[in-house]
Amino acid sequence: MKLRKISLTPILFLLPTVLFLGIFIYIPLIQNFYNSFFDFSVFSDSKSFVGMSNIKKLFEDEVIGIALWNNVKYGVISVVFQIFFALILASILEDKLFRRVAPALRIIYFIPVMISISVIALLFGFVYNPQIGLLNSFLELIGLGDLAKPWLGNSTTAIYSVIAMSQWQSIGLITMLFIVAIQKIPNELYEASHIDGAGKIRQFFHITLPQVKETMFVNLLITVTGSILVFNEPYILTNGGPGNSSMTLAVHMYQNGFFKDNMGYASSIATTMFLLSAIFALVQIKVSKTGKED
Repeated sequence: MKLRKISLTPILFLLPTVLFLGIFIYIPLIQNFYNSFFDFSVFSDSKSFVGMSNIKKLFEDEVIGIALWNNVKYGVISVVFQIFFALILASILEDKLFRRVAPALRIIYFIPVMISISVIALLFGFVYNPQIGLLNSFLELIGLGDLAKPWLGNSTTAIYSVIAMSQWQSIGLITMLFIVAIQKIPNELYEASHIDGAGKIRQFFHITLPQVKETMFVNLLITVTGSILVFNEPYILTNGGPGNSSMTLAVHMYQNGFFKDNMGYASSIATTMFLLSAIFALVQIKVSKTGKED
């Protein structure tokens, strides 16, 4: 019996990727899970084993509940705008009526994606300014001055102001991904449906929507995972305030780790964020049945 000769070429091609994933993802992930069982400072040389105390603290921490609810709001609103609205926008831009202006509109919608989120957050800080901000000035201009308020300083509107900024910045990327998927749909399907008397709306629901199912799954995964891990927007605009009204899990983790110097508890929050992301990803894979033939 001849032994099968093992080729080293595929292994050598895979080795850099495996090393990269191991060093920058899997080893830190395991290290973070290990750290959640200890109490230590970011500059301390020693760690005190506290067992499940940090995990127990998660269920006793009221800020965790507020932060988790804000992440849920962020996820739901992001799915509505970055998935469903972006798909409608992509369908409109790929319609024959908009073929001439579509390239220019695609550039306009994609420009915010290329701008640093820090720059955008600072820009929207001026937009939301209660005295000289563009939003309040516009409301006064159209006779709705009674609606003007300190958007980032109001505990009711702070989180929604942060979410609104994020939608403006992110929708262009998701729209472009949907445009690429729509361009791959055979034009014969639309022509045949048009001959059968199908209008634009019926074509959207019976042709476009089923054909972009795989892309929708990817976009959902990006959007939901991003809503769990969101940090830059609330941190730069409000730092989780006023109070804890716009706090998210990532901002709460950062504050505990680097301001309160409680790295063990911060590691527990990070582990929770990973588990939530993994659970949502598994649920989406199970529900969407992506990659499987009908």
